[in-house]
Amino acid sequence: MIEGPFFVLVVLGALWCGVAAGVFVAFSTFVMRGLGALPPARGIAAMNSINVAAVTPAFMIVFLGAAALCAVIAVVTFVLWPDEGTVELLLGCVLYLLGTFGVTITANIPRNDALAKLAGAEEAESSAAYWRTYLSEWGMWNHIRGGAALAASASFVLALT
Repeated sequence: MIEGPFFVLVVLGALWCGVAAGVFVAFSTFVMRGLGALPPARGIAAMNSINVAAVTPAFMIVFLGAAALCAVIAVVTFVLWPDEGTVELLLGCVLYLLGTFGVTITANIPRNDALAKLAGAEEAESSAAYWRTYLSEWGMWNHIRGGAALAASASFVLALT
């Protein structure tokens, strides 16, 4: 059984990953649909504004905090190697670090950077074409990172049971 400070750490990891999952699920279920319903120029401008606003302490504490907790949980798991829950703990860490953090860095952020380069040219047909691609691709990767964060949270909860 996981006890003491490690128990608290895993509970925090489950909660933090769950909050991150909630943000990504919100984007997948209604934010991106709402942006996609706008004319492309307005959708591009709105998403660029959201991407700038997202880099705030509140979101970064959730997103990077969950990654830091997962890294710490992985190290502590390897050091303590608990009798129960080891697989679930390590799986939760991998799911968040690769499936959420890794996907964000390798898939979502590069698409955000490309979208930011369209600022000032939102009315161009090439911008509208990229916007349609962006919505599809960014959305798919967002589903993956949201699902990975939710699965990481669930995995941590299972490790505690």
